[in-house]
Amino acid sequence: MIDAKEVARHNTSSSCWVIIHNIVYDVTDFLSSHPGGVKAILSLAGQDATEEYDPIHPPGTLEESLEESQILGPVDPSTITTITPMPSLTSLSPEKDKSKNDIPPLEEQLNLDDFAITAEKVLSPKAWAYYFSASDDLLTKQHNNTAYQQILLRPRIFKDVRDVDTRTTICSSPVAFPVFVCPAAMARLAHPSGEAGIAEACGREGVLQCVSNNASLKPEQIMASRVSDKQPAWAQLYVQEDRRKSEALLKRVDALGFTAVVLTLDVPAPGKREADERVKNSVNTASATPSEGIQGKDKGLGRALFAGTTPSLTWEDLKWLRKHTKLPIILKGLQTHEDASMAARREVLELGVTGIILSNHGGRAADTAPPPVYILMEIRKHAPEVFDKLEVYVDGGIRRGTDVVKALCLGAKAVGIGRSALFGLSGYGVDGVRRVLTILREEIETTMRLLGVYSLEELGLEHINTRALDQLIYQEPQGLSGGIIKAKL
Repeated sequence: MIDAKEVARHNTSSSCWVIIHNIVYDVTDFLSSHPGGVKAILSLAGQDATEEYDPIHPPGTLEESLEESQILGPVDPSTITTITPMPSLTSLSPEKDKSKNDIPPLEEQLNLDDFAITAEKVLSPKAWAYYFSASDDLLTKQHNNTAYQQILLRPRIFKDVRDVDTRTTICSSPVAFPVFVCPAAMARLAHPSGEAGIAEACGREGVLQCVSNNASLKPEQIMASRVSDKQPAWAQLYVQEDRRKSEALLKRVDALGFTAVVLTLDVPAPGKREADERVKNSVNTASATPSEGIQGKDKGLGRALFAGTTPSLTWEDLKWLRKHTKLPIILKGLQTHEDASMAARREVLELGVTGIILSNHGGRAADTAPPPVYILMEIRKHAPEVFDKLEVYVDGGIRRGTDVVKALCLGAKAVGIGRSALFGLSGYGVDGVRRVLTILREEIETTMRLLGVYSLEELGLEHINTRALDQLIYQEPQGLSGGIIKAKL
């Protein structure tokens, strides 16, 4: 066994050891390639980094990244107390510990905003900042949350709505109602069950989960938590500069039973998430670019996660993707009718693209980008043929079942939720996510009854009034021919 005093001596960039689950690792050679930057590791050099490591990294990450000779062996447990433990990333301050006793019973969480209030009480400052943060002045995030309020419902009477049917299919997979959980990174910051807990909740409630490329558990662990082998799941993909890494992930995804690949396109560069960057914590997570090196400024978890992601994708890269997966392809992050029209081209459809997700990354990419529901209306106005060729999904700003129904009336096939699932997980684990989904399903059913419709197929433009938004929807400038620049494919 290795004496903890010996571990403590290796606390520099020239010799860096850390302890994870009582095993000592020499990560000196790994420093320069760590996606989270050099400082993230050096701040824990010579110490027990377990509590910082666990919520962020899938089990086995270090073992896969290091040579066998760099796994040095167990630390002597009788000496490990000689190391001053760092504050835990997920630990609560005394004030937050006190507030944790004030968490309401699950049945008293009546809407999605209630879960956000509870999550702020139980999450660490760093975790809350990462989940809650958005780009720049948070204008797009705020707009996402208010845009649906400007669309009015048109209830009808004398309809037999004793029973309503919310069942549908998403990318050929049957689901209980038209809501899916969006890819959101590092769910174990919210709860130890992480993405596996979300998978179980989705299976129990009959909805689909899209697993983040930056999940805090391995895809194998998440898929093993499904309630049945038939439970649908999508896999998000951020294409890496080193394409071999993405190709290896795609091979695993195909073998694990995922039902689609979601290629995320709305963040060729990470947005400036100031709330995330301002949080000062023991990890000092840095996105160390080659120009910054070890002197890189703290950029927060958001930027650190994008290390290694390529900003150079073009429509041509769909051919590469098609070579490395047999699954349907869904394009995530479209924000104009021009790009939606291009996604609906015959040559794109022939490469296996079956759907698009209208998304501004939850307000975490380009601030002042339009809410997805605006893009839905823009497509309906300028490129309605897209709805006949692709399944169109939206995410961002869904707070109520009425929001879901309004999106469906405008032509969406389903809507995604991200933060709400994480907030439900934060306070209550699997049961919290299930209640978030149950609340949405019940609100959807109530809205359908009040509109006088029995099934989702009956929903249409006649059930909503969008006049308040018409002047805000994009108008093509005169002289711009169709607005579409044909890209070679």
